[in-house]
Amino acid sequence: MSSSEKIVETPRGPARVRITEPAGPSRSQLFLGHGAGGGVDAPDLVAVHDAAVAAGVRVVLVTQPYRVAGRRAPAPAGQLDEAWTTVVRALAVREKPLILGGRSSGARVASRTAPTLDAAGVLALAFPLHPPGRPEKSRASELPAGIPTLVVNGDRDPFGVPGAGGSVEVVVRPGAVHDLKRDLPGTVDSVIEWLRLHGWAH
Repeated sequence: MSSSEKIVETPRGPARVRITEPAGPSRSQLFLGHGAGGGVDAPDLVAVHDAAVAAGVRVVLVTQPYRVAGRRAPAPAGQLDEAWTTVVRALAVREKPLILGGRSSGARVASRTAPTLDAAGVLALAFPLHPPGRPEKSRASELPAGIPTLVVNGDRDPFGVPGAGGSVEVVVRPGAVHDLKRDLPGTVDSVIEWLRLHGWAH
């Protein structure tokens, strides 16, 4: 396993990335983005990163330009998508299956950009279906149609839980809230099982 950090210039400012290569040949590549006010050190992202690398996946953790600049309030959706797309296009390995993912806001960015970036799959951790207390403001349409997608949400998440259907598979974690900290190993097992099912991990 080897890890490196670099800065990628985007139209929205510099993004910071950490690339971790597995010990042997990689089966796929997984780009992961953070939540709106958090970073790539969120417990669920760290746990998925470690397990995926151990299973033969090249993992790229992406810190959006607004966070690199020290701001906590997220940039508008279009700017997030633009910066993310620039990073993925700069760093993706062409011959490896591309899985886009993230938690919360990062899951939305991955979902929205997956069709444009020809992603093989999408991993959405704590996908925020709607603002707390506003179920009428559904974001279900952001989940990509026709691309294998795994959503992992807690059943006590105030942002709601998307419904499964078509290419979207939903794993509901009992007792977990938006941070997915409860039984994190169980969440990670679900992710690795999904990656293996599609031939993207050992």
